[in-house]
Formats: sequence, C-alpha cells, structure tokens
Amino acid sequence: MARFVVRRLVGMVLVLFAVSVLTFLIFNVIPNGDPAVRMAGKNSTPAQIEQIRKEWHFDESLPQQYLFMMKQIFTGKLVSYSDQTNVWEQIRMGLPRTFALGIGAAILWMTLGILLGLYSAVKAGRISDRVLTVLALIGISMPVFWVGALMNYYLGYKLEWFPNGGYVEISEGGIGEWLYHLILPWTALAILFIGVYSRILRSNILDTINDDYVRTARAKGISERRVMTRHVLRNSLIPIVTLWGLDFGLVIAGGAVLTESVFDLQGVGQYFAEAIGRLDVPPVMAVTLLGAVFIVVLNTVVDIVYAVLDPRIRLG
Repeated sequence: MARFVVRRLVGMVLVLFAVSVLTFLIFNVIPNGDPAVRMAGKNSTPAQIEQIRKEWHFDESLPQQYLFMMKQIFTGKLVSYSDQTNVWEQIRMGLPRTFALGIGAAILWMTLGILLGLYSAVKAGRISDRVLTVLALIGISMPVFWVGALMNYYLGYKLEWFPNGGYVEISEGGIGEWLYHLILPWTALAILFIGVYSRILRSNILDTINDDYVRTARAKGISERRVMTRHVLRNSLIPIVTLWGLDFGLVIAGGAVLTESVFDLQGVGQYFAEAIGRLDVPPVMAVTLLGAVFIVVLNTVVDIVYAVLDPRIRLG
C-alpha cells in the first residue's frame, strides 16, 4: 500500500507541473499575438502596453516568463490588472463560500443518491422504481442555472420562503441563517447529481446482487440486511466514490460558477466569471490553475481510497 501511495504522489507532482506549464501556455502563448496588448485592452496607449510588457516580463524568453508567473502566483503577489487588487486575497475571501456551497451540495447529492439508488434497486421493476427513474431523468435534464433561477424567483422572491440570494457568514447570522441562505443553492446544484448517482448505483447493485460471493453469503445464513450493506453496497460504491471525487473537484474548480452567480454568493466561481467578463487575465489564470491543482490532488486522494476499498487496484 505504501508503494502505491508513493507512486500516486509522484505522479501527482508531475501532473501538477504539466498543468502549470499548460495553463501558462494557454494564456500567454497559444492565443498568439502580444499578451501585453490583450491585457491592456482596446483603448490602451503604447506607453501602457509597454509598461505591462515590462511589468509582466513579456519581453523576456518563455522560460523566464513562466518562472516569473509561477513566482507571482505562489508568492501571493499576483495582482489584477483591472482594479489592482491582490488576486489571492480575493480568492481567499471567496473560497470559504465556494467550499460551503460545494461541500454541502456534495454531501446532499451523495447521501440522497445512495439512499434513492439502494431503494430503487431493492424495488426494481415496481411502480416506485419507475417513478424514481422518471424523476431522475427529469433532474438530469434540467440545467443548474435554470433550476436555480426558478427556485430563486418562486421560493425566494414570490413566496418568500427562502432568501432571494445572498450569503450570510456564520459569525454574522449564526449557523441557522447560514444554512437558511444555502438550502436553495445546495438543492439546485445537487439535483443533477442525485439523478446520476441514483441511476448508476441502482445499476451497480443489480449487477452485483446475483454474483457468486453474494449467493455464498446468503447460503451461510447471513441476514439480508448485512448482505446488502457489507457485500453488495460496499462493492457497488467503488465506482461511485471515484465519480464523487471527480464531480466534487469539478464543482469546486468551477462547476459552481453558475450557481454562485444565480444566487449571488460572491465565491471564487463568481469572481472567476466577473474576471472573464472584464478580460482580466491574472485572476482567470490563478483560478484556473487553482482549480486544476484541486482536481489533481482530489483525484489522487480518490485513487488511494479506491485502493483501500479494492486491494486489487494496488497492483496496477
């Protein structure tokens, strides 16, 4: 197991280096043309362009530009060109809100996905299973921004059952107000994943439930409840754990952009969207790199958890 973990950690470091190089090339080289001109905007003067070129070392070689950019990013000195604010300070302010949204939604979709998938598999072929199938397909088909907009308008604005967007810190309004403001964003973001996870888990359980080791467990007199939880469900959850790691990483890395924008949560995703609208390269690059790093690290953790659940993976 230790050798497997070391291999994954070494691979993670190499992937992170490759991601940093690719991110640098995407924003500084691939678009072609002078990056200082793109950053300066349409109404810039030659003096402004030259100042940006010197400030960001665009007049040096690509390796030197890369090292300077990584130094700015990892030392926390990266500055937004549009308003001259520290990029990492803005990210630090919005990150707790993005994590609150992503973690809450992930717990919600994982819990309900497992419960509904298990129930649907046990009731396979019955009316309740068919109803859950239809509801899952409806949930999968609805875009998150549309669901969020409907919830925000009808439940928040019309009926006033929930706040009409916004975010409240726990230190300001207590945990009750914090939860109250996040119920709709969590639900809007989780609906899609609940449908996907319940369908995948149902299929996995039905494929596993008649395997030889399950029949052997039943023949030994083990209770049906223990067979389902210790044998069927545990093995059926292995693909779900992998999928959860990927989806959670994608949500934190940028999948929550639309949800944050609809509910005005002022997290990293909304900051990212506003930077794109201003064509502000430093924040866009920093958030892109941060998201990529988060996904790579989380996938490494998922691989290790996957190996714990299924020892055969350690041999790969």
